[in-house]
Amino acid sequence: MNMPVPDETYDAVYTIEASCHAPDPVACYKEIKRVLKPGQLFAGYEWCMTDAYDPKDPEHQKIKAEIELGNGLPDVRTTQQCLEALKAAGFEVIMEEDLAKSSPVPWYAPLDPSRVSLSSFRLTKMGRLLTHNLVWFMELVGLAPNGSVRVSNFLEKAADGLVAGGRYMPFLT
Repeated sequence: MNMPVPDETYDAVYTIEASCHAPDPVACYKEIKRVLKPGQLFAGYEWCMTDAYDPKDPEHQKIKAEIELGNGLPDVRTTQQCLEALKAAGFEVIMEEDLAKSSPVPWYAPLDPSRVSLSSFRLTKMGRLLTHNLVWFMELVGLAPNGSVRVSNFLEKAADGLVAGGRYMPFLT
């Protein structure tokens, strides 16, 4: 939002799941444009709500709220809102694509507790239970700071929201 570098410093700028945390996307993109040399490119990869999201649907609202809480997001914007913010900041949008549609593996797969593998054991119900108890014990004996269990719980909720948003109601990309 306020990079301590002179105007027109960089040949290229990219963000990966970062500008979605900005409270004001237009101001964020304007700051990115400010530090880019004229004619250079900005690329971003963001959490966005697809057209399938229904803001009037209570289940959609619940899932969106879980995602926002667990990922520290002020608001998961729609793809259209992101594109409009880029244009309002002075960017020309050359390419825009929902990469989730063309991916051979669903983006949410690593978070899905129903997929069991050695690397994803911690996400299964048993893995989550073990993790919860370990974090609780570590907090109890002072190896983890107070509030660690609470953070662990809302991160689990966020993971559930992400899987639901991607799998059951494909409104998050």
